[in-house]
Amino acid sequence: MLNQAQKSNPVISFCRKLVTGELSTPTMILVFLPLAVLIAVAITFGGIIAAGAILALIIGVPLVLAIIAYPIFGIAVFMVLAFFMNYISEPLPPETPTGIVLDILTYLLIFGFLLKFKYDRDWSHFQNPISYWILAWLAYNFFEAINPASPSILAWIYTVRTVAFIMLMYFIFLYQIRTKKTIKFLFKLWLILAFLSALSGFQQENIGLLPMEKAWYAQDPLRLSFLYINGHLRKVAIFPDPVTFAYNMVVAALLCLCLLFTKIKTWKKVVLGLSIPFFFLVMLYSGTRGAFVLPPAALALLAVMNYNKKILMMVGAAALVLGALIFMPTSNQFIKRFQTAFRPSDDASFNVRAENQRKIKPYILSHPIGGGLGSVGIWGRRFAPNSFLAKFPPDSGYVRVAVEMGYVGLLLFCALMFVILKTGINNYYLIKDPELKMYCLAMVLIIFVFNIGNYPQQALVQYPSNILFYLACALLSVTLRLDKQEREKSVNQSTQINA
Repeated sequence: MLNQAQKSNPVISFCRKLVTGELSTPTMILVFLPLAVLIAVAITFGGIIAAGAILALIIGVPLVLAIIAYPIFGIAVFMVLAFFMNYISEPLPPETPTGIVLDILTYLLIFGFLLKFKYDRDWSHFQNPISYWILAWLAYNFFEAINPASPSILAWIYTVRTVAFIMLMYFIFLYQIRTKKTIKFLFKLWLILAFLSALSGFQQENIGLLPMEKAWYAQDPLRLSFLYINGHLRKVAIFPDPVTFAYNMVVAALLCLCLLFTKIKTWKKVVLGLSIPFFFLVMLYSGTRGAFVLPPAALALLAVMNYNKKILMMVGAAALVLGALIFMPTSNQFIKRFQTAFRPSDDASFNVRAENQRKIKPYILSHPIGGGLGSVGIWGRRFAPNSFLAKFPPDSGYVRVAVEMGYVGLLLFCALMFVILKTGINNYYLIKDPELKMYCLAMVLIIFVFNIGNYPQQALVQYPSNILFYLACALLSVTLRLDKQEREKSVNQSTQINA
């Protein structure tokens, strides 16, 4: 019946013949010659605007439909753009709103999710502690819109996009990732993007900056003064700042480390093993002290959670190397900066941050719900340039939450992070499948180091870190769900065989 209806429909029949190449040459000419003339006339009279519009229709419309209809493809596109959007925008004027592209992608993925959920209303995907606490955190972020201390509702609108609205991606990941094959695909994409980022950092340090990159560094004198320290230029690779660069190299190395303990081919283990020191090497080029303490912290948690002889030997060897690096005398500028990360009292920037936090403490204590979302940082300076908070450098992600959302918001945020880690650790011990178990462990380590890194710096507000963080949070529950499904399937098969 369906095939007969398709054959009787001339449009469907024509499209089928076009795709399969069954149309004759004269027919192709009759169909596409008028279209080619129409495009030529439009470009002649409309110029580059018409050309751009036609290109957008030819490429954009199919891409939008693919993102909505095939969510994993949409997630992959989102990850690629989250990594490269800043780099693509470097040659463009600073006022170019490139961030709207990622906003549109978020809306499209949410729209595709709602369409699918309309026909497959399985609420069990969202019934876990992390989902409930994320909803509570989202509600508090929207409550901040009516904070009487907020200097501008516009600051809230611009900030909520990357601080709260992006958290909806957690639910997209949680719902759309349904197979182990999909997880493997996303991990491969993640590591490929991280490796390309590392190559960019290596190129900037050892080969030199590209003309586009030189122009970006010189574009803002304040940015250049911040990145040029002790005669050395801190590298950012394809990212907006050295902090995002360094943290993403650390989490990529941790993902490689955990994947080494899964059953994969030897050549893949060699590639992963060689990638780890490469990621750590380019991390040093960023000059981000906050990132230097993350690998040993992650290794300590790894040793506690996966208590076995092989892991303990590896962590012990790493501890010896780390101790040698911390205490060895050296003239190497990278190792010197690495050593200061473990001696915070000798770090002038750390002392400045501590002093700033001491000064802002009375304000935090006197404002239980804070000064309003977006009251500090770039949006605070833009929409309330003369306010007290606009001039305050938050540095720490936790301090920013405390200042903008008060100690009530800080307590809620810390509770959210605690629940995420607690759920991940519990799920790790509940999962029986060795492969899914290591995937869960990798996500726990990544979330753990992001939280540690969020104290000295703002680790969760920049792309792609925010996307990867919520992907990791979703995978904590996805891995347990897949493990339960595999066990149920195995039990059903055994029952059928015995019957």
